Amino acid sequence: MSHYALTIHQAQEKLRAREVSAVELSQAVLNRIQDTDQHLHSYLTVCAEEALAQAETADRTLANGATPPPLCGIPIALKDVILAQGVRSTAGSKILEHFVSPYDATVTQRLKEAGAVIIGKVNCDEFAMGSSNENSAFNPCRNPWDTDRVPGGSSGGSASSVAADQTCAALGTDTGGSIRLPAAFCGIVGLKPTYGRVSRFGVVAYASSLDQVGPCTKDVRDCALLLEVIAGHDPRDSTSVNRPTPSYTAHLERGVSGLRIGIPQEYFIEGMQPEVETAVGDAIAHLQVLGAEIVPISLPHTEYAIASYYVIAMAEASSNLARYDGVRYGYRAAEVEDLGALYQTTRAQGFGSEVKRRIALGTYVLSAGYYDAYYVKAQKVRTLIRQDFLDAFKTCDIIATPVAPTTAFRLGEKLADPLTMYLSDIFTIAVNLAGLPGLSVPCGFDQHGLPIGLQLIGRPFDEEALLQAGYAYEQDHDWGARKPPL
Repeated sequence: MSHYALTIHQAQEKLRAREVSAVELSQAVLNRIQDTDQHLHSYLTVCAEEALAQAETADRTLANGATPPPLCGIPIALKDVILAQGVRSTAGSKILEHFVSPYDATVTQRLKEAGAVIIGKVNCDEFAMGSSNENSAFNPCRNPWDTDRVPGGSSGGSASSVAADQTCAALGTDTGGSIRLPAAFCGIVGLKPTYGRVSRFGVVAYASSLDQVGPCTKDVRDCALLLEVIAGHDPRDSTSVNRPTPSYTAHLERGVSGLRIGIPQEYFIEGMQPEVETAVGDAIAHLQVLGAEIVPISLPHTEYAIASYYVIAMAEASSNLARYDGVRYGYRAAEVEDLGALYQTTRAQGFGSEVKRRIALGTYVLSAGYYDAYYVKAQKVRTLIRQDFLDAFKTCDIIATPVAPTTAFRLGEKLADPLTMYLSDIFTIAVNLAGLPGLSVPCGFDQHGLPIGLQLIGRPFDEEALLQAGYAYEQDHDWGARKPPL
């Protein structure tokens, strides 16, 4: 096996046995990026010099005989909304094209403390707004299984880079499915943790009550390993929850015997791609064979999730993106006559069309006369959706659904119709509204060789159960072992 194809846990073993050095591993990944990224555009910034310096430090640590930190020498990529000190951080937007962060996000800091090598910053929809990665200001990212298709969004570069072996793992963010959808489309494992489980400090904000950082990995064990490093309380994030973080790897092999898996009737709908429905159904049946109990459930307010999500998310985006005004940092329009013109011209030139659309809609629903009719009502619906899940968890332990109604669609296919694009997230959005953890695990391929994802949804802060179920399923299938024909 080529060094760049190693999972985190495989690389750990080889590094600690001194079968490969951290420099050799990082150089193999850098070479892989150089050989393949002209086809994918997964990376916006490659930190070659810094990565090799970090790898040399890791090799010295590995050579001293002491127990190394958990990710010592492991190359990890960061979605470009996650800040890294001294590294360009664009959020996929022209308005931050030349912004270099003066500090690390908490998750970046924790990766570095765990010995990880930050290999680079990966592509995403502008300000994480999108389901296809086509809204990036710096080229759309492409799916390694078929480069004429999207990798999913907004963490398209995170998923594409992992699937194409351009990194051992990556971090993404998930506001309405932005880790799970790309993971499903690219045939990797992606986890959206419980809201508050992972710090958002140093993460460029889109919708602050919905955003969450999570791992994109080659298998479930790697997902558990990476979550152990980044999870935990952070006093710099007021939404970070102060509760103990378990060892997600310690009980990974417990299996699913006796586990009750809820199947919501609202998530198996007309119009779903038949191969997706079949693959997800087969995966659920296999979990039953492994000892899980299948329980029919209902999530009755599901049909209102898309509408309430886009009111809340766009309102929060309107507020968060007000800071990009051409005054303090980022892009500034030239040759303007007054402050008002500076604001208007900077934002008109710096933001892409989808970001402008969301700011306009968000400003509208927050305006006088519409706040109660839209924003307040959407928040009430959000409460009903969360209660649906809490009621369902009285009769089941986890919930199983498709990640998306289809496999990856073609580049440009949905750009002209934003509403059709928004419907790509129909099965993922409610999880963010309810603040729950959600895991995407590969469960098959369609007739075109495109990956299909199974979504597992858990109780608040019960990522353990999701990882155990995902791991049990994964052990009997080799979907993740298949590689794109890149």
